[in-house]
Amino acid sequence: MAKYLEILVNRPLRQSFTYKNLPEHESDSLFGFRADITFGNSREKGFIIGEFDELPENLGFEPSKIKPVKKIIDKEPVFTKDILELARWVSKYYICSLGETISAMIPSGKRESGAGGTGFFDEIDENSPKELSEEQEKAVRDILSDGGEKSGAASLFHYLYGATGTGKTEVFLCAARRVLDSGKGVIYLVPEIALTAQVVEAVTARFGKTVAVLHSSLTPSQKLSEWNRIMKREARIVVGARSAVFAPVPELGMIIIDEEHDGSYKSGNTPRYHARQVAMHRCLSLRIPLVMGSATPSVEAWHMMDKGLFRKHVLSKRLSGGAMPHIQAVNLSGIKQDFGCISPLLREEIEKTLDEKRQTILFLNRRGFTHFFRCNSCGFEMKCKNCSVSMTFHKSEKRLRCHYCGWNTEPPQQCPKCSSLDVGYSGFGTEFIENEVRSKFPTARVVRIDTDNIKHKGELSEKLEAFKKGEYDILLGTQMVAKGLNFKNLKLVGVILADTALHLPDFRAEERTFSLITQVAGRAGRFFPDGKVLVQTYDPNREPIAFSVSGEVDRFYENEIQTRQMLDFPPFSRLVRLVFRSGSEKSSLSAAEEAARILREIIVQAEKSGNFSPELKNQALSTEILGPSQCAIAKISMNFRHQILLRADGIQFLQKMCERLLFGYTAPSNVYIECDVDPVSLL
Repeated sequence: MAKYLEILVNRPLRQSFTYKNLPEHESDSLFGFRADITFGNSREKGFIIGEFDELPENLGFEPSKIKPVKKIIDKEPVFTKDILELARWVSKYYICSLGETISAMIPSGKRESGAGGTGFFDEIDENSPKELSEEQEKAVRDILSDGGEKSGAASLFHYLYGATGTGKTEVFLCAARRVLDSGKGVIYLVPEIALTAQVVEAVTARFGKTVAVLHSSLTPSQKLSEWNRIMKREARIVVGARSAVFAPVPELGMIIIDEEHDGSYKSGNTPRYHARQVAMHRCLSLRIPLVMGSATPSVEAWHMMDKGLFRKHVLSKRLSGGAMPHIQAVNLSGIKQDFGCISPLLREEIEKTLDEKRQTILFLNRRGFTHFFRCNSCGFEMKCKNCSVSMTFHKSEKRLRCHYCGWNTEPPQQCPKCSSLDVGYSGFGTEFIENEVRSKFPTARVVRIDTDNIKHKGELSEKLEAFKKGEYDILLGTQMVAKGLNFKNLKLVGVILADTALHLPDFRAEERTFSLITQVAGRAGRFFPDGKVLVQTYDPNREPIAFSVSGEVDRFYENEIQTRQMLDFPPFSRLVRLVFRSGSEKSSLSAAEEAARILREIIVQAEKSGNFSPELKNQALSTEILGPSQCAIAKISMNFRHQILLRADGIQFLQKMCERLLFGYTAPSNVYIECDVDPVSLL
């Protein structure tokens, strides 16, 4: 009999709550079910993690105050004890409540509905396994040869490194097939389902109905249906973006992380987990292989390979009749500025490509028509009233728009500061490029892909499929077109401006620039040996640009790792970022200052305490408190933002510090504190 239930709620509270069970369910085992409950004055979904007949003696309040649950939502459990233990680890590592964590892991649907299983890609024919090259076969064999109870991280964590088009996906698929044949399940992570549709197609085509695809086009109820298919063993391989790392796969045998470097594997909301870190924990706990892969590994992953903590498997040859494209930098600073955004050389190459009935991709990591409104007399820049960022002009709407909070306004006819009429726009975005391309190549069939002109679900896949079929000659896009795409007729890739992200105040700016150029360049030359890439830049000698153009991958990572070591940034230190945001700038700053004072006290206490292990003591001695300071983007959506950056040799002491701060310090009611363990962005 279970008269009482222990329930978690999605709140930043470090405790569970006791509720009365419904009489009709007292004989049922309800662990892993969700219940509809009253919490305070609101209705909530609660997660049942315990059940008992008698109340503890030290209850702390009158039993008469215990509320009954309203109803049990599910017909069967939606999480297991293993998933709860994983949630406990995530909660502890990323310093948030267990209720918030379990809520982020479990689909929010209230009832099952037909998800269609693999219906996201219903029209796919069965592709059979391809014959592996010697390099690929050796990689598969080595990945599956390790494991067992005594194996450590160095033998479990594998990295498949090779340029785009060298067959990493086929290695993933063959390794997955052998794991499935052994009776175990597989999780296959991709950065974003819509942007890596061809990878998902390959998995779905290979494994059919045994695949569960967790993607953003599913409703919450459909996601729940897929989740239950996984728990019932109807689906044995799970493909999905970041949150699929939590999938409740029975007898999990392998996790695959495609495009490991991609920033979308890091969550921007509580819990701010990184899918790679969660996957490492799951694989180490289960003693199963974790297989990562990319043409541009993260600096942390490259360093781990250098140290022998990830086993490196190299694929060196393109396998579809292609070759690495010829890459050339175009120095914009040496050209007269009347060419718009397309240099004479790029224009010439586009014309040649059109004449040959081949295709072109033009890439710019910038939406909108132009970059920002600027007064040529006093230098005034039009910034958002809610956020400290420049407004972007969208010609189709004839509006200036903020890409952070969405606020928009009509563009002024004169400078709001000095009333000068000498105003204009600097920089350019995809909308501006589209106008210029249509003007310079009037017979070309042009399609633009960015978040501004993708209006409905499925539109992105439709446009990419149309380009793949040859219905368009030129594809314009932002980073949405930089990864996971494979077009047989593509010859030319033009990077409109490689410098876009280099000037951001973030220690990962150069890594991101190198990765983005290398990834988008990799779209060319995958099937034919005549691929060409032109990289337009005002600074061709800047290391990430120069090394991506010359293909000197090893030199880029060597230099970047030396710089990180000199500046004591990851992977040579660990970081936690605390952001204090409030509608009041004074409140934001004062809360950050008070938090910094508390954190300094914690360090002093740790240095004097005899209760810490030598390792934690050393971490405490190495801890730095950087800030408080304004965030690089000081204001977003009318919230002022200040930050503290904590840095140390290890992560455990930083976690203990933040745990004491977040659960021991009560911030003013108008201040919200974000805690980001191992941040990937400092903006």
